Amino acid sequence: MPELGTLVSKVRSKNAGPFWLTVDVFCDDSATFDRVRAGLDDAVVARLFGVDRQLLKRFDIPSLNVVKFSVPRPVVQGTRADRDMHGAGWACLLEELDIA
Repeated sequence: MPELGTLVSKVRSKNAGPFWLTVDVFCDDSATFDRVRAGLDDAVVARLFGVDRQLLKRFDIPSLNVVKFSVPRPVVQGTRADRDMHGAGWACLLEELDIA
């Protein structure tokens, strides 16, 4: 099975405020979008990010060929325990996920 990062044009993560992170998956076309959308299981993504499934927010945006996930930050942005101030390190977790 290929890794998600080899199928899509970009996987990007960023802050969505001090309490949330967002991971965007950009697909080149609708066929790839449909494959990625079907291959990304919410329970698997939640487990990958270490959050409860009920806290994972998913947005499939067909007009842009984008799948977006939002999750609560493990710690509040900018606090002493925050090791990823900009939220950029989360994309690589999803990029390496195998997609059927």
